[in-house]
Amino acid sequence: MLAFIIKRLANAVFVMLSVTFLAFVIFTAVGDPVDQMLNEQATQEQRDELRERLGLEAPFLVQYSKFVARAATGDFGISFRNQQDVLAMIGERFPATFELVLVATFISLVVGVPMGVITAIRRQTWYAEAMQFTSIIGVSLPSFVVGIGLILIFSVWLGWFPAFGRGETVDLGWWSTGLLTHSGRMSIVLPALSLSLFQITLVMRLVRAEMLEVLRSDFIKFARARGVPARRLHFSHALRNCLMPVVTMTAMQVGGLIAFALVTETVFQWPGMGLLFIQAVTFVDVPIMAAYLCIVALIFVVLNTIVDMAYAVIDPRLKGADA
Repeated sequence: MLAFIIKRLANAVFVMLSVTFLAFVIFTAVGDPVDQMLNEQATQEQRDELRERLGLEAPFLVQYSKFVARAATGDFGISFRNQQDVLAMIGERFPATFELVLVATFISLVVGVPMGVITAIRRQTWYAEAMQFTSIIGVSLPSFVVGIGLILIFSVWLGWFPAFGRGETVDLGWWSTGLLTHSGRMSIVLPALSLSLFQITLVMRLVRAEMLEVLRSDFIKFARARGVPARRLHFSHALRNCLMPVVTMTAMQVGGLIAFALVTETVFQWPGMGLLFIQAVTFVDVPIMAAYLCIVALIFVVLNTIVDMAYAVIDPRLKGADA
């Protein structure tokens, strides 16, 4: 077991180093941040002085090694544009993103699981077919189109929800939340719906596939032969046995939702990490861009490593197969 854990941790470190290297290569080729930080009237001496102060005169490998050494201690440097600590800026935005992802995940489970059950046990009915057809249309639309459509219908036409912003927030220590205020709860509805749409389809299809497989198993046939009521058969026996893959997939998708929330945050002007990243791209703020990608990659790696280790504990055969 120890060898399995060490191998997984070594893989995680290798993945993080690869991500940081690719991020640094890509972001340093985006453009020159000095052009964004100084106006056109700046002299060459001013440009050279700023470039030296930012450490941009050093060779690429020297810049990268310094970045990795600082990032390992949680130091991602200073924002080129705002002249503030990058980690502190991301820390201010992280509660908004995590709150949005949390609500979107909750919506995807509350909506996706019942839809998966209905489409499995009533698969020949018109409403089950309608659910599957609607899910295909919804998942095929780009996120920004879904977001704009929700704003047009529920904000412009109906006026039910705010079109942008996070609403009023409450500070709980270093954490800020909008779920404790009315305006905060109203503001999160539309972006959470937009972000959860793809997740709802994944959950629905996974639950449907697992339900159909479980319903064909022998113990369900025996339970049906013994006269177990259909409701108990479906929800107490079949659904319980197909929720483990759903929980696993949902946990692993949290990192994906955090990564892809940037489109939703941009459309709804949600003050999270994604919007900060888009603004950083506009102003070629390399420290923020690199820090964002590293943090998202770290979330992916940590979640996948935890899932791998959990599977190894639950099913010891995976350790032998991995060896």
